[in-house]
Amino acid sequence: MNDLDGLISGYKHFYEEYVNKDINHYKKASKVQAPKSLVIACSDSRVDPAIITNAAPGEIFVIRNVANLVPPYLPEKGDDKKRLLHGVSAALEFAVCILQVRNIIILGHSHCAGIHTIIEPTILKKSDFIGDWMDIARPTLTRAISDFGDVGNSPEKKDLLQQHCSEKVILLSMQNLLTFPWIEERVKAGDLNLHGWYFSIFDGILKNYNQQQQKFTPVL
Repeated sequence: MNDLDGLISGYKHFYEEYVNKDINHYKKASKVQAPKSLVIACSDSRVDPAIITNAAPGEIFVIRNVANLVPPYLPEKGDDKKRLLHGVSAALEFAVCILQVRNIIILGHSHCAGIHTIIEPTILKKSDFIGDWMDIARPTLTRAISDFGDVGNSPEKKDLLQQHCSEKVILLSMQNLLTFPWIEERVKAGDLNLHGWYFSIFDGILKNYNQQQQKFTPVL
């Protein structure tokens, strides 16, 4: 079986389900998009925000990158390392300032390979881009790993450390969102809400960060 056969079969299902059944939806969508929520998710193939939320076409605006990171607000030009950050920042600006989404969701997850490069740095011996990209989270994760303590050879403790670091990255990205002046302004005005979600690949449980309890709790 060709590797693409499954994707083409999936497209046929999509066409019948979303286009043939309601062609007017796509005629309207071709003129304007008006999503209410922006989801910033990891590029991980196992964590698709549209599938997890069962979102219809046009319902969510999505930014995906390694480890669902949001860089801090750095509008200066010319620095090669800073230029790595501008793709995410440009998409953020489009979603917030032009589409005027009302929610931003940072969707992190378990077993994140990007985060694992900091927990186990030897697996990333050389990279052109990943190391520099993960520098956004490196200080936060280094502290988190140090605070967590030695996990030894325990698989259970290693999984807990991975979850701990994934949650820290979600919170870091939420903090970095507020360094963008046009995000901070809309949040203070009550026109924009920030959310942190953690998805467990192992059991499919989705958790939301509870500001009052300062912990992630299941949404169901």
